Amino acid sequence: MSRLLPQTMKALVKTDEKESYELKEIPVPQAQEGELLVRILKASICGSDIALYRWNEVAQIIAKVPFTPGHECVAEIVGVGPNCPPEFTVGKRVCCENHYYCGYCYQCSHDQRHICQNLSQYGHGKGTVHGACSQYSIIPARYAYLLKTDIDDNTACLLEPFGVAHQAVEGLFPSGETVLVQGCGPIGLFCIGICKTLKASKIIVTDVIDEKLEMARTMGADVVVNSKKEDLRTAVIRETNGDGAGRIVEATGYPPLVNNSFSLLRKGGRIVLIGLPKAPLHVDNVLSDIVFKSLTMTTVHGRKIFHTWEKSEEMLHQKKVDVSVAVTHEFPMSQFEKAFEVLFSGQACKIMLNPQA
Repeated sequence: MSRLLPQTMKALVKTDEKESYELKEIPVPQAQEGELLVRILKASICGSDIALYRWNEVAQIIAKVPFTPGHECVAEIVGVGPNCPPEFTVGKRVCCENHYYCGYCYQCSHDQRHICQNLSQYGHGKGTVHGACSQYSIIPARYAYLLKTDIDDNTACLLEPFGVAHQAVEGLFPSGETVLVQGCGPIGLFCIGICKTLKASKIIVTDVIDEKLEMARTMGADVVVNSKKEDLRTAVIRETNGDGAGRIVEATGYPPLVNNSFSLLRKGGRIVLIGLPKAPLHVDNVLSDIVFKSLTMTTVHGRKIFHTWEKSEEMLHQKKVDVSVAVTHEFPMSQFEKAFEVLFSGQACKIMLNPQA
């Protein structure tokens, strides 16, 4: 069953390997077997969308033209294809688990679908041309997360990046620990809120932009360090009585900061790498800073399907973390060039796009 829908829609598309997108009028797709046709309510711009926009070396690895960008979204079901599970009905809201897993590789058969060996991604042109920067889109039901609460559209749209932060922090076991969060982008800010909710004893946060550090305070940071103005190591040693941080969230991907983070970790501590370094990593004192510390290091790619989604929605529905702090701008999708201009200027944190405006 489907609503009476328009024949065409507006969408951002990339058909050539060059910078930016085109805003085009294209046909509204039809839901095939196992697919949902959805009306995109909100989409937000992710850090990886910058690479796709500029079409740099990273984009050439993770994406393939043609495609419509956008993977962080919330949508309303307007059409249901044959053989979809009965809980997916017209009018309900869904988000998209953009890690499209194969279902048969080793990882998929061992409850690690989010790191499938044959991963394709919504909004990247690998496995599907569809993306969230369009008025209507196709999401296979197997990758659709059906919202269980009445959280608002902006909050629901951020469940995807919030889930990355949730998986990262959940594996750190921050309760009673001093946590150092490096980087106050959206993921870093979400990690601060989650650490606070999970009862970290002290949260130290570092960035180089004072405005972002103020956002960190709003999210629950106890100590903020502008590492351009204050030596980070001195601050961490001071705030931990010389022991080092028990937990570190590395959310910058900036190689010198990643390299240095191991020296700031307490013996027996845990560190999670979320940021995406664009250069080789190098640790000068491997024995003293890694081996002899008996540390635990993890990395994060995506969200556990669908455990992370459920825990994240529950946390946000109970208003334990306020993700609206990270939303600094909202634009109609037709003003996408302005949205990316603001993002590149460093004035923005999380930018929302409204495909319907």
